[in-house]
Amino acid sequence: MKIAFIGLGNMGGGMAANLVKAGHEVSAFDLSPEALTRAEENGCAVFGTVQEAVTGVDAVVSMLPNGAIVDAVYGADVIGQAPQGALFLDCSTIDVDTARKVTTAAEAAGYAMVDAPVSGGIAAANGGTLTFMVGGTDDAFARAEPILAAMGKAVIHAGTSGAGQAAKICNNMLLGASMIATCETFRLAEKLGLDLQTFYDISSKASGQNWSMTSYCPVPGVGPQSPADNGYQGGFAAALMLKDLKLAMEAADSVDAEVPMGEKAAALYEAFAQNGSGGMDFSAIIKTL
Repeated sequence: MKIAFIGLGNMGGGMAANLVKAGHEVSAFDLSPEALTRAEENGCAVFGTVQEAVTGVDAVVSMLPNGAIVDAVYGADVIGQAPQGALFLDCSTIDVDTARKVTTAAEAAGYAMVDAPVSGGIAAANGGTLTFMVGGTDDAFARAEPILAAMGKAVIHAGTSGAGQAAKICNNMLLGASMIATCETFRLAEKLGLDLQTFYDISSKASGQNWSMTSYCPVPGVGPQSPADNGYQGGFAAALMLKDLKLAMEAADSVDAEVPMGEKAAALYEAFAQNGSGGMDFSAIIKTL
């Protein structure tokens, strides 16, 4: 299959490379010359514009920074430029309303489209072990599933258009809040005189067990390898966690949902990012406690 990939940053670069490994012909575009060079080294054909990249393709996959850019790129350079009947898969994390707006415009022009945000971070993007949360029609999902499966370990149909974004926003609000609670707990355990490895051994097998502890422990030298063991570099940047938490707060406001823990997590990550730590992994918030 011939696939255009738009957006080759920390996540998109690895995802595009995995499509090549799966045997697809990938036409790549990014504003960064360095990203294009890496994509070419990974077997992609690179192009100087989005319109050139989407010419003659069967599908378009995008991984872009925010909803405004997704709306602009699809509106100006993808819809009406890609071949009629092509499938669009937007893997960016954006607001639900924009996801639905772009899908409506694509469908009106004769295209099928899904919103398919991801969970898993840079390592999973490179390793092809992402989880995709997909919003769209049954037919669009059926077409998208094999493409997404080449980049991930799980592809889940969340519902109609926008449902993938809703699932991602809810998931990351839970992740942000649980990471802060996990960090607080390790700091309290330390101050109470507990050995942190011993506490991990207990809590990871007790009712306090959670993913932030057992798969992504914020304490160096405890649990499986995590960004904490690399000076909190790599992984999922705190600035990106803040972006997702802000999307969650906007979504909560739009449906009058009470999310006090989510609000507190957003406030703490905003302070953390404003203090110059936005580029560190989100588990580094333990350093503020």
